[in-house]
Amino acid sequence: MNFLDLDISLEDMTGSQKKIADFISKNLTRLAYLTEREIADELKLSSATVSRFWRTIGFDSNKEFKNYLRNKMLTTPANKLEDILSKTEKEDLQVEMFSLAANNLSETSKYLAADQFQKAISALNSARNIYIYGPGPCECLVNLLEFRLNRIGFNIKKMPKSGHEIFETLVNVTDEDVIILFGFVNMLQEIRVLLDYAKKKCCTTILITDLLVSEMIEMSDIIFYTARGELWEFHSMVAPVVLVESLIVGVSQKNEEKSLSKLNDLHQLRKNYEAFIPRY
Repeated sequence: MNFLDLDISLEDMTGSQKKIADFISKNLTRLAYLTEREIADELKLSSATVSRFWRTIGFDSNKEFKNYLRNKMLTTPANKLEDILSKTEKEDLQVEMFSLAANNLSETSKYLAADQFQKAISALNSARNIYIYGPGPCECLVNLLEFRLNRIGFNIKKMPKSGHEIFETLVNVTDEDVIILFGFVNMLQEIRVLLDYAKKKCCTTILITDLLVSEMIEMSDIIFYTARGELWEFHSMVAPVVLVESLIVGVSQKNEEKSLSKLNDLHQLRKNYEAFIPRY
């Protein structure tokens, strides 16, 4: 995965360079107002190290990088849609969209670690309750998880998207529970609170994100990266949906007897009361 759509991979960076990249990813809105000296002071690096970083990623100076970033960051929902429309031809729209989806899936699969996946399956199967947090467009992923896992016998609790109502749910979390969080684009304060409290309660957290560098990653127990396009691009939900469906199937496979029993009970329940509540 390239850093900010530049021709350098995170894997190719030194430790100091990754530290600077992490800082930039978490402080995009602040970057325009920070000098190299201020960045160096916050990271406890030398100004020379920060200055060399711009040349490493293809820029002559901090100012040149800021101009590049400013152009990329001037995004609105309309701009993102305009970007995707500019990349597709009307006659081949479906082909282009499937191609973009395939690229995101391919990118996601490169970062999908088998041990993390199995760790998540085990944690979910042994959880007393599964709490799910996902604001905005992530709500569709929350609903999919809730619907599929609830019908095979798991105790699912959707968390409020914002505000003090989050605390009403969070106060019941224990070390026997799992919290699944969808954290895309940046780290919301709600996510910071959830991860911090979960750590204090020794509650397992599963983070699904589209970031490779973020404080969320450091605070989470199990991490899944899903490619959705760059920050300034139209964000696809294809890869996150496939990951969610993979977790659902994985959980069912791990506890096959219970899952099938619950689905058979559901089928029988529908059959018994079909005259009262027909299935449309």
